[in-house]
Amino acid sequence: MTFKQKIYDYYCRLVEDRIDAFRDMISALTEDSKNDAKGSAGDKHETALAMMHLEQEKFNTKLREVLEQKAVLDKIDASVIAKTIVLGSLVKANGIYLYLSLALPKITIDGINVIALSPQSPLGSKLMGNSVGFTFEINGTKYLIESVE
Repeated sequence: MTFKQKIYDYYCRLVEDRIDAFRDMISALTEDSKNDAKGSAGDKHETALAMMHLEQEKFNTKLREVLEQKAVLDKIDASVIAKTIVLGSLVKANGIYLYLSLALPKITIDGINVIALSPQSPLGSKLMGNSVGFTFEINGTKYLIESVE
């Protein structure tokens, strides 16, 4: 498995874990509201149900966001190595590894730090469509693309 495929697999697992966690939380709230409906009465009961419903809506929104992230990751073929930077490219610029996919947490794979960034981010948009040797500047920092996978 290549370094780029390890990164892709890690981020896929991370997103899948988030999906599972939100689904579990939604299920738990649904169960709690069913159980609470059997044993409570009055204003406190109505307030508790309303709070659970609000919490469930919040988790449903977050679940939708993570499912959208999964859809973006599903579009990436980690085995493709493009000459120009596209969605799914692993770019080395100024000694920093950047994975063009989504804005996700920084990770360490094989002792190497990798930053995942969105193609819509300021840095991501500068990278998209360019290739090795391209230089650009963001916020006073000059970048040189050293490699593209």
